[in-house]
Amino acid sequence: MGSLTDLRPPAPLGGLGSPRWLRRLGVASLVMNIVIILTGGLVRLTDSGLGCPTWPQCTPGSYTPHQALGIHGVIEFGNRTLTFVLIVIALITWIATLLYRRPDGTPDRKLRWLTFGMGFGIPFQGVIGGITVHTGLNPYVVALHMLNSMVLVALSAWLVRLTWPAPRRTVSGPARALSAVIFALSWLVVCLGTVVTGSGPHAGDVNAHRTGLDPVVISHLHATAVYALVAATVLLVIMLRGHRPALLLLAVEIAQGIIGFVQYFNGLPIGVVELHLLGAAGTIACASNLFCSLRGPHRG
Repeated sequence: MGSLTDLRPPAPLGGLGSPRWLRRLGVASLVMNIVIILTGGLVRLTDSGLGCPTWPQCTPGSYTPHQALGIHGVIEFGNRTLTFVLIVIALITWIATLLYRRPDGTPDRKLRWLTFGMGFGIPFQGVIGGITVHTGLNPYVVALHMLNSMVLVALSAWLVRLTWPAPRRTVSGPARALSAVIFALSWLVVCLGTVVTGSGPHAGDVNAHRTGLDPVVISHLHATAVYALVAATVLLVIMLRGHRPALLLLAVEIAQGIIGFVQYFNGLPIGVVELHLLGAAGTIACASNLFCSLRGPHRG
C-alpha cells in the first residue's frame, strides 16, 4: 500500500464511470464490509454458528433454512445472504473502474486491480466460512474468517481514499515510518483480539471447541498491544501537529478502549461486544486511511 499516488480530479464523465459513482461505490463497499463483520459477530454471539449445519447448502438438499432450525438458522442464513450483496457491489465497482478514464483518457490500472482484488476476496471469504462450518467452528478458522473481512475493510478504505478528493500530505521519514508502525500495530491488536475471542465464552455454538488458552492472559496481552497503538498514534499526532486522519484514528482507539474495558468487566454482554467489533473494524479502516493519507519525502 505504500506506492499509492493521488487520484487527480478526472475529466468530467457521466454514468457509472464517473468520479461521483466511484466515490459512492467505495463508501458502499466500506460500509457493507463492516456490516457483514457485525452480522458475523451476531451469528457467533447468539450461538448461531451452526444454524445452517452444512455448506454451501444450509441443510442437505436445501440452500435455505427450514423451521426446525429456528432463529439460529435465520440468523446464519441472513449472514450468508449478505455475501451476495457484497459480490454485487464489488462487481459494479469493478465495472465502474473499467469505464473510468483519467484526464488524459487513459485507464487507471491501480483502481482496476484494487477492485478486482476486493471482488476476489469476497467469495474467498465465503469459502473460509464454509470451512468454519465443516470444522465445527474451529476457533482458528473463525479467526481467519474475521481477519479476511478486515482485509476487505482495509482495501475498501484504500479505495475510498483513492477516489476521494483528499490530497496526501508529505511528511518526514520518521513520521511516515511511524504511520507504518501504527498500521502494523492496528493489525496486531485485531489479531490478538481474535485470539481472545477464541479463548472466551462466545464460541458460536454451545458445543464448539475453544483454543484452551487462558483468556485473562491473552486479554492482558491484547490490552498491551492497544496501549502501544494508542501511544504511537499520540506521538504521530504530536509530530504532525494534528492531521485529521491521525486524530480520527486516535478518537476511535480511545472509544474502542473504553468499550473494551466495559465488556471485560461486565461479563461480555452481546450489545457491547458488537460495539467492540464495530470499533475493531473502525480501527482498521482509520489506520488504513491514515497510512494512505501520508507520503514520505522525495516521493512522487
